[in-house]
Parts: sequence; C-alpha cells; structure tokens
Amino acid sequence: MEEKRARWGWFFVSPALLFFIVFSFYPILNSFYLSLTRYNLLSLKAPEFVWFRNYVYLFNSPDFWNSLKSTAIFTVATFLLLVVVSLALGAFIISRKRCQTLLQMVFYSPALLSSVVAALIWFLIFDPRGLANQFVNFIGGTPGVDHKWLATPVMLRLSTIIVYFWKYVGYFTIIFVAGMGNIPKSIHEAAEIDGANKWQNFWLIVFPLIKPTTLLVSVMAMLQCLKTFSTQYLFTTSGAPTKPINVITLNIYNTAIRDFRIDRASAMSVILFFIMLVLSWLQFKASRENEISYM
Repeated sequence: MEEKRARWGWFFVSPALLFFIVFSFYPILNSFYLSLTRYNLLSLKAPEFVWFRNYVYLFNSPDFWNSLKSTAIFTVATFLLLVVVSLALGAFIISRKRCQTLLQMVFYSPALLSSVVAALIWFLIFDPRGLANQFVNFIGGTPGVDHKWLATPVMLRLSTIIVYFWKYVGYFTIIFVAGMGNIPKSIHEAAEIDGANKWQNFWLIVFPLIKPTTLLVSVMAMLQCLKTFSTQYLFTTSGAPTKPINVITLNIYNTAIRDFRIDRASAMSVILFFIMLVLSWLQFKASRENEISYM
C-alpha cells in the first residue's frame, strides 16, 4: 500500500520535477559551462574552453564593479524599505477590526500589474510635467522646479527604488498579515490580562512569533531585489543614463544580447547565483538561532 502511494506520489510530482530540470537545473549547469568558455552568441564555432579567464576579466572590469555597486545600493535600500514598511502595514491591518479585506486589496493591487506596466506608469509620473514633480513642488513650495527624476544619478536610483517598493510592498504586507493572523488569540488575551499595552504586545509577542514569516519575507524580498531588471531596462531604453542603475541583471542582458558575449554574461550569472546563495544561507543560519514557538 505504501509503495503504491509512493508511485502515485512520484507520478503527480514528475511534471513539476521535469519542468524544474528543463527550465531551471539545465540552464544553471549550462551557464556554469559557458562561463568557462569563450563563445560569441552569433558565432558558429563551438565554445572554446578558457577556464576562468571570463572571471578574471570581470574582476578587472570597472563596468562589472559598477554593476555590483548599483545592485548593492538598490538591494539594500529597497530590501529594508520593503521589510520594515510591509511589517508595519501588516501590523496596522491586523489591528483593524473593520476593512481588513479592503485594505489588503488596496495594498496588494499594484502587485497584480506586470513589472513593465508598473515601470511605464511611473515613467509617466516621473516626467518633468508629471505628478512626481507637481507633488514634491506642492509639498516643498517650489512651483515649476524640475527635480530630474530620470536624469541625475541620485534621483534615478531613487526612482527605481520607488517603483519597486510601490509594486511589491502590498505583496509582502499580505504575507505578514497571514503570519500575524495565525497567532492564537489566547496569547493576546493572556497578554492583555497581564497588562501589556499594544506596543508591548507587538514587540514582545507578535514580532518573535512571526519569525518564520519574517524570514520568508526577507529571503523573498532580497532575491526579488537582486533579480530586478524590467524597471532599469525600461528607464535606460527610454533615455535615462545607464551607469547609475546598471544593475547586474541589466549588465548580463546587455553583455549577452547587445555585445553577443554570452560567455561573460554567463560568468556574471554564476557570480549572481553565488551571491544569492550565500545571502540566503546567511539568513537561514541567522533564523535558526533562538527559535520560538507558540507552545
């Protein structure tokens, strides 16, 4: 009986496994292989094995280090904003006795848009005559000033962070709401009987108990930030300077498709893969310390 169940289990899991092998596992292995070769995307010649020359080239390339810098700035700023604000919004929504569903729908709605559509919307907002300039000028009392959202390096980086934050903050807020909603009400009732106020209830009870949810959001947000591409691609192809927002994924795309150097693009992909792997491992390792349960 157990063997029969196991066979049916493998039968139902096999499509997902096949999909993973073809579209995830094979491309990863192929990128490792191509990163050790010299191979032009348009060349009919077979890849020439050059060992680690692509990696040596990248580590001596100012353009590659600029990509790492742009990726780090974007990831750190957006990651912190996403985790902190979505946690605060989640606590706010779960504390409301009414309109919880409406608030979740409002905050989640930007996540339903594709990244390209979201970038296009904000591209219009960041136009010199767009809403961003009008809003900032209204708040600051500086009518007619163009803040050059898509022109100067600082404002361009800020613009990409705003777009990404606006799109994903609702998505992570929903995850926090689900995590906080799973905490038994009896724990909150016991805290109230002991005299805990709302801040003590959140900081000493809710926050430690949603540690798995916080870990999930942290890993997902970090990986999403490291993989950012469409916003930077759309802004640069629309005339914005490339250097301030030339994140590593955009550099991989331009190196492979524009310069036809699929070997160097593969090497950058491998480096990005290891960065994501190490950062995820560090987060999981940190989460295993001081584990807390409801019991």
